[in-house]
Amino acid sequence: MTDDVAIRTRGLTRCFGALVAVDHVDLDVPRGRVYGFLGPNGSGKSTTIRMLCGLLTPTSGDIDVLGLRIPAQADALRHRIGYMTQRFSLFEDLSIRENLEFMAAIQGVPRERAKSRVDELLRRYHLDDRQRQLAGTLSGGQKQRLALAAAVVHEPELLFLDEPTSAVDPESRRDFWDALFDLADRGTTLLVSTHYMDEAERCHRLAILDRGALVADGTPDDLAAALDGRTFVVDAPDTRAARNALDGREGVLSAAQIGHVLRVLMRAPGNGSTLDHALRDANIDARVSAVAPNLEDVFVAATRDRTRQDATA
Repeated sequence: MTDDVAIRTRGLTRCFGALVAVDHVDLDVPRGRVYGFLGPNGSGKSTTIRMLCGLLTPTSGDIDVLGLRIPAQADALRHRIGYMTQRFSLFEDLSIRENLEFMAAIQGVPRERAKSRVDELLRRYHLDDRQRQLAGTLSGGQKQRLALAAAVVHEPELLFLDEPTSAVDPESRRDFWDALFDLADRGTTLLVSTHYMDEAERCHRLAILDRGALVADGTPDDLAAALDGRTFVVDAPDTRAARNALDGREGVLSAAQIGHVLRVLMRAPGNGSTLDHALRDANIDARVSAVAPNLEDVFVAATRDRTRQDATA
C-alpha cells in the first residue's frame, strides 16, 4: 500500500448467513482527507467500518489500514485510530473533564501529557467553561463535541465516524463539520458515514453503498459531472399530472416533485425532447429546462440503475 493511501480493501465481503451485508467492496481512502460513506440504513456502512476497525472479521477479502493487515494486526491498530459512534457512549454520570481524563488513560496517553491534552481539547471544542458539568446533562450538540474530543484524545492518525450527526440540529452539524475539516487540515484521515446529502457533498471524496455493494466512488463534483445532460426541470401548471405523464416513461429514471416543479433524471444524456413529447402526448403545456446534476441525482442514478440491472438479470 502506498504512503498516500490510509485504507485499502480488495473484495471485502461480509455475510450473515444467507445475507450478504458487504459485497466485494474495493476502497482506496487517501490520507489526510475526509472520505464519506453515503447510503441508506442497511446499505452496509456500519458493517464495513467495523471490519476496517478490526471489530468484525470479514467473510473474505483483504484489508490494509495504515499499513497493517486487518484483522490479523488489529491490536497494533487500536491506538492509531479513533472511533465515534452514532450513539453517545460516554459516561453520563461523569463530568466532561472526567470523561476525557478516563479516555486518555484508556488510550495510554502518558500522564504528563494527559492534562495538557485535555485542556487543549476543552478549549478547541468550546467545553472549557462547563468542564465540571455532568455529561448526561449536556445538549445534543455539546455531547457530540465531547464525543469527538474523546475520540481524538490520543491524537489518532485515522478517525472513523459512524453517522455522528444524526441527533443534532443543523447549526451543531455545521460546527461539527468545521471541526472535522480542522482535523483533516492537521493531517488526520477521516472516514464518515452519513445518509445526509448535504454532508456527503462536503467530503473530499465519496463512496456510495447500496445493499452492500459499492455503486459509486469519486469526488462529489466528478460524480455529479458524470451525469451532465441527464437532469432537467419541468415547470407545468399541474405538477402532479406532469409527474404521472413521465413516471415510468421510457428513458426516464426518476421524476420527483421539488416544490412547484419536477426534477427529472434521464437514463442517458439528451436534449429533453423525450420529455417534451411525453408531455405533449398527455396534453400538458410545460417548460423543460436542463439543469446541473447534484449529488441526489448521483445517488438515484447509482441505486436505481443497479435495481433495474438486477431486475433484468
